[in-house]
Amino acid sequence: MVSKKKRPNTPVVEVESASQANCVAPDPDTQSPSPATADVEENRDEKRLYFKDPAFQRASKNSNIKKKGGRSLKQILTQERALPWLPTCILYSSINAPPSFKPSKKYSDISGLPAKYTDPQTKLYYANSDEFSTIRRLPSDIVAGYLSLRRANNLIS
Repeated sequence: MVSKKKRPNTPVVEVESASQANCVAPDPDTQSPSPATADVEENRDEKRLYFKDPAFQRASKNSNIKKKGGRSLKQILTQERALPWLPTCILYSSINAPPSFKPSKKYSDISGLPAKYTDPQTKLYYANSDEFSTIRRLPSDIVAGYLSLRRANNLIS
């Protein structure tokens, strides 16, 4: 039987991400500790065992304590608006998706089926010959309505 090697106990330290630390405007009231003070505090933190919390109480299965869920996008956006962000920071509300490299899928304007063909006269998409004959019989205002639904507002000439 092979025994596994134990890893040394490492203290848990909360670290902010580099992007978050650079984006938040600095607080003028906060002062950084001197290097000598930081070394003394670091030695104290190494002696204290972080995983042994005397105030810890295990939640039983029958307790009415709810588990924390993830935050919704609305909560994240509200929190971002409340903080003093620098203008160069990237936030959830400022991210725009780039245009896709793949061509968009074409669906028939009449039936909604995947369309292989485009009517050269009206620029409407169609999937089969029956839809093509229907498209040719449509008045121009209906064709313009279909194009506006697809956001292809090309005026028919």
